[in-house]
Amino acid sequence: MMSSFNKMTRREIEAYIVDKREKMRKSEMMGIENEYRVYERQVLIAESYLIDLSQIEPGKIYKIVSNEDFYFKVEYIKGVFAWGFYLGGNDKETGIPVSMLQLSRKG
Repeated sequence: MMSSFNKMTRREIEAYIVDKREKMRKSEMMGIENEYRVYERQVLIAESYLIDLSQIEPGKIYKIVSNEDFYFKVEYIKGVFAWGFYLGGNDKETGIPVSMLQLSRKG
């Protein structure tokens, strides 16, 4: 049984991500879309634990990583999820892993 991400070291989380990305690659090669999506979501959540949450400002609008046409306005952070609204969306509050937000690089 795997321990929760908040009890894992950075190195353990990175190893988990590598493992899931390999499983994503294999699923993609075999054409198993739903399995690929499950692994993709697991990677996004794991990556969220590696992000400094102080970089995310409530009320600010962020681009969604790997999808240049979508923007997300963060209302608040709960755990490793940003809650808010997609711009031009259906106005329904949504929670997304913080790893989906394109954050400015420091340094």
